[in-house]
Parts: sequence; structure tokens; C-alpha cells
Amino acid sequence: MNYKFWAKKRVFITGHTGFKGSWLCLWLNSLGAEVTGYALDPPSDPSLFQLCNIHELVYSQKGDVRDLTFLQKSICDARPEVVIHMAAQPLVRDSYKNPVETYEVNAMGTVNVLEAIRNTEGVKALINVTTDKCYENKEWLWGYRENEPFGGYDPYSNSKACSELITAAYRSSFFNPAQYGIHGVAVASARAGNVIGGGDWAKDRLIVDCINALLQNEKIRIRNPHAVRPWQHVLEPLAGYLNLAEKLYSKGFEFAEGWNFGPDESDAKSVEWIVARLCQKWEGSSGYYVDMGEHPHEANYLKLDCSKAKNRLNWYPKWNLEKAIEYIIEWTIAYKANKDIREMCLKQIAEYMRSE
Repeated sequence: MNYKFWAKKRVFITGHTGFKGSWLCLWLNSLGAEVTGYALDPPSDPSLFQLCNIHELVYSQKGDVRDLTFLQKSICDARPEVVIHMAAQPLVRDSYKNPVETYEVNAMGTVNVLEAIRNTEGVKALINVTTDKCYENKEWLWGYRENEPFGGYDPYSNSKACSELITAAYRSSFFNPAQYGIHGVAVASARAGNVIGGGDWAKDRLIVDCINALLQNEKIRIRNPHAVRPWQHVLEPLAGYLNLAEKLYSKGFEFAEGWNFGPDESDAKSVEWIVARLCQKWEGSSGYYVDMGEHPHEANYLKLDCSKAKNRLNWYPKWNLEKAIEYIIEWTIAYKANKDIREMCLKQIAEYMRSE
């Protein structure tokens, strides 16, 4: 990947106040990009966005992706060359409580972003960030490929499958690769695995629950100890998005399709494995226990096949799961000690870029 590509590039990010969006803003700013963010207030308190004072680094526009008129104006004013759509209702358990809002944000929000881009000149590349959960999960042992059927048991997963279908329909109807010479916009989607890293405070996420318990010297409560997920440090999929966006910008229609960004198969681990490793590496850990109560349905087994990204984008995971956990602990220790969190994030980004 050519990191110099991003110098002076105008980038519009929806959902920039979230966990992944905040890391992406820091990274792009460090590369010299001119970033405009569009999002609601940070979804948690504390938040990585606030801790790093990211509003000092990007032009931050408060807005809702359900508001097409304001979104359209914001994109037109920003004149972006690259758009990365990350705004979402991102939680499975919340989608059971608020299914209508989940579909409004994740499905119609995607429609609005695509519609706004359709009416904005100068955009060359769009990435719609969805999830590994967009696939019809059959609980099989091999990873899902980009051409597998979409599905989704719960409203969150299904709404992201809808977002994928919407993206495909707009690509065929308005941004068809065969007519790239006319419209000049390359549209792709990116499906990442379970993203972990320092600075995530979203509720009902495993690593967040673990870190909160460790910081308070409490036992960690886990719900589905045998559930297997494709865990990866947040910088891994973000590197994939940056790589893909560069290809979309430079080579257009050749890369306008769906892409998986997940860890190597050896890093698809169970919930209990993750928790045990965190406890092992955290000084003073008090252990964990399994909550035997009733919980909403969650998939037991889910992996991604990322062969296409490896072969065509030359994208490979750099940090295995052991290293990802070490970086999370390093970040958390810095946070606990009231150190400069922006500096810590930038340090980890720099180390990631140097990694082979």
C-alpha cells in the first residue's frame, strides 16, 4: 500500500465519532489527508473521539445519515474524492430492542449516502463498510467467500445484508463498472470480522466487558464461551479499507465489488480463549465466569475467507491475535495511567505501518 497516496486527498467519513471511525481519522490525518467527518455525538462516554480531541484534526459535522437533505449538503460542501461510509447501529443486542431504528440507519442510511454521492460531482471512490455477519450463517467450519448468499438472523445482521444488496443495486443501476468512463465512481463494500482494540466502550462487546472488569478488579462475565469469531485488531480492516480505496481511486471499476477483511484462520478463536488470554496477560486479573442466563440468539461459528483481498489487493493481516491482545493491554495501561491517548494511538499506528 502506498501511504503517500493520501496526502492532500479529500476524504468524507460517516460515523467518524465511533470506535473504528476515530482510529481511521487519526490514521488519515497522520498521512496528510483532509478529512471531513459526519456523525452523531460519540456513542459512549468516555470515547476515543473525545480522548484524542479528534475534532481538532478533522472538520467534524454533526449529522444523521437518515437526514438525506443535510447529508447531501454536507457531502457537496466537502467535495470529497473518497467517501467511507461507516455510520451504523452496530450492536446485535440493540437491534433486538430497536429493530426499526436499526433498519432505518443501516439500510436507509446506506441509500441516502449512495443517493447523495449520485448527486455530487468529484467523488471517485466509495466504500460501504458492513460486517462479516451479513452472510447467511450456516455454522459451517470454513470461511465465507464474497460470493456467498447474504442473510442475517437478527435485525442488525440482516440490516447489514440489506445494506450490501442496496450497494449492489446502486452499483448496477447508477455506478455500473461497464459505464465507469461516464460516471467515474467506483463503489465497493467491505466486510470485516470482529474488530478489537484500545478505545472501544460500546456496550455488550466482549473486549469492552473484559477491560471494564479488569480495570475494576472484577471477574469477567462471558455469555457464549464456545462461540468462535474472526478476531482482529482494528488497524487490520482499516488498512484494508485504505488499500481498497486507493485501488478504487486509481483503477476504478476493476475493484468495484465486495471484499472480506479478516484474520488468518488460526486467529478465529472462541470467546473463552480470548478471555483466558486477556486474564493471563493482565497483571492482577481475577478470572472469569460464564453467565448461564438466557440471552438473545448469537451465531456460534463464523469465519471469513479473505483469499481475494490477499491475492488481488496484496492485503495481509500483520498482527496475529496474540499481538493484538498485547496492543490492547498496552493501550489500556496507558489509559489507566492518564497518559496521552492520541500519542499512544499514533504510536501504535506507526508500529503497524512498520510491521511486516
